Amino acid sequence: KLLAMAEKRVLVTGGTGLVGKGIEWQVENKNPLCEGVKFIFLSSKDADLRDLASTKACFEKHKPTHVIHLAARVGGLFKNMRSKVEMMTENININQNVLQCAHEQGVKRCVSMTSTCVFPDKIEYPIKEDSIHDGPPHASNEGYAYAKRMVEVLSRAYNSQHGHEYITVIPTNVFGPHDNYSIEDGHVAPGLMHKCKLAMAKGENLTVWGSGKPLRQFIFSRDLADCVIWATLKYEGQESLMLSPDESGEISIATLATTIAKCMDFPMDKLVFDTTKADGQFKKTVSNERLKKLRPGFQFTPFEEAMKVSTDWFVANYDSCRK
Repeated sequence: KLLAMAEKRVLVTGGTGLVGKGIEWQVENKNPLCEGVKFIFLSSKDADLRDLASTKACFEKHKPTHVIHLAARVGGLFKNMRSKVEMMTENININQNVLQCAHEQGVKRCVSMTSTCVFPDKIEYPIKEDSIHDGPPHASNEGYAYAKRMVEVLSRAYNSQHGHEYITVIPTNVFGPHDNYSIEDGHVAPGLMHKCKLAMAKGENLTVWGSGKPLRQFIFSRDLADCVIWATLKYEGQESLMLSPDESGEISIATLATTIAKCMDFPMDKLVFDTTKADGQFKKTVSNERLKKLRPGFQFTPFEEAMKVSTDWFVANYDSCRK
């Protein structure tokens, strides 16, 4: 009875990144799901999760009842190709240490975040959660992808052996405040924001690589945060969850670029597409059917509205943001 009355303590690894900051925003803005729950946001300064002793000390200090595991070694396409060994070994170490310490601390619910890039390269669309192991991932990021697949396997192993409820959640392309705006190593939306800002300052064209035709599903970090909090504190299933807006909400790279330009008051006649550059994968459509059945009333923030919040934050915090 005393345990039931004890407060819920949610330890968020990677708590200062894009998604961690989204969760912090939900807590600060009094999301009803967070009522009576204490959230502890970890940064890499608080613990080196690649190291078991450091991870143990952190778990013993905070004594969480729930874990949201966002920490990872990440990077864009070229970093993934350059550093396959580190991408694989460091992510495996982080995931093993976090799940082991969660288990030893008696944590019943641990929600680990993976990525749509872990799915097989050759796959039927729309992608569903259970097709994760149906074939090899794309060779360019196999180190990262296999490490992330293993956190799904390890979560299931803890559940069957120890009766826990550890799951993985899989978001599509995330954007929002506190992103990494590096043009070399960042993702497409924050990279375009940064390119747009620089082009405006110099009075130059904003050049988007490729035709602009490929399609992606984008999820606002604050919407994703809401879904992750819900998956941790309310959802009781053990199945992985794809966290994404509907398939009908796919956005072309051209629409992404024009929306960013519009939100940042960039002149449209200076937005150009360099079709000599490769487009990459045309689409990676995922199905959010499982999420919609479980949370039928959840409303995603309209894309333009979310992008305006994101670009305004970037402009206001340009000097101090990660870039």
